[in-house]
Amino acid sequence: MAGIRRDKAFERRRLGGFTFIELLATVVLIAIIMPVAMHCIALCTRLGGDSRRQIEAASLARARLTELTTSQEWESGEKSGEFGTDWPGYRWTADVSNWTDSALRQLDLTVFWQSQGREHSVTLSTLVHPKED
Repeated sequence: MAGIRRDKAFERRRLGGFTFIELLATVVLIAIIMPVAMHCIALCTRLGGDSRRQIEAASLARARLTELTTSQEWESGEKSGEFGTDWPGYRWTADVSNWTDSALRQLDLTVFWQSQGREHSVTLSTLVHPKED
């Protein structure tokens, strides 16, 4: 009978809350997990920003490449520039080279931008046919 009373008293005391050791273990576990979780969140945020900038650069390159080919500016127009105040931080260069078929030229358009102290770039290429004079 005394063993039953002791077990019930232990259960009542046990249901009343957490022990100091349990609280200490929880705090230590949180202290270990929190920096790792914050690092993962920061990494995901940075990678999301990098992906966004790369998609923007590819879109800008496609638009400028289309402008150069439709207006024939690639033959005599500007071969570098910026995208203005709408897209600050992005700049482009165009390079024309011979292709294996002598009737065609390869037009490479590269968009550059700075991120985290490093220069990044995206290059799109197309084949163009020079105007016949």
